[in-house]
Amino acid sequence: MAISVGDTLPDVKLIKVGESGPEPVQSSEYFAGKKVAFFAVPGAFTPTCSAKHLPGFVDKAEEFKAKGIDEIVCTSVNDAFVMGAWGKAAEASDVTLLADGNADFAKAVDLTMDGSGFGMGTRSQRYSMVVNDGVVEQLNVEAPGSFEVSSAEHMLGQL
Repeated sequence: MAISVGDTLPDVKLIKVGESGPEPVQSSEYFAGKKVAFFAVPGAFTPTCSAKHLPGFVDKAEEFKAKGIDEIVCTSVNDAFVMGAWGKAAEASDVTLLADGNADFAKAVDLTMDGSGFGMGTRSQRYSMVVNDGVVEQLNVEAPGSFEVSSAEHMLGQL
């Protein structure tokens, strides 16, 4: 069963894209004590993710902070090196990128998709959530092929 509003995030290892390279983090520790605008994309450098999803959060970072968000976090089923390159290419210094290279987090929240038809294997569905001290306060899961409810603009309207 997919994660729901009111659930605590699963405790899974993710890889933070740091200035000195990949840094392993435990999700239970990472999300503790802060309010996070969290979104997931099917893949770094993919069309909608690169043209709309990540740039929306980059452009609206100050608005999120003004509404009480401590951090903006993006995850994808990519390795940390790809996520790091994507963050640099998108000038996404206001967004923390957490690599979910083995899809452990995507599987743990039961929000995976089968991208094998595109040669991508198991990927994360596109979604966004507000996480407060590790607990899901809002959850917006996109219908397959859609980009509406997980956008930065939609999330800002919910805050």
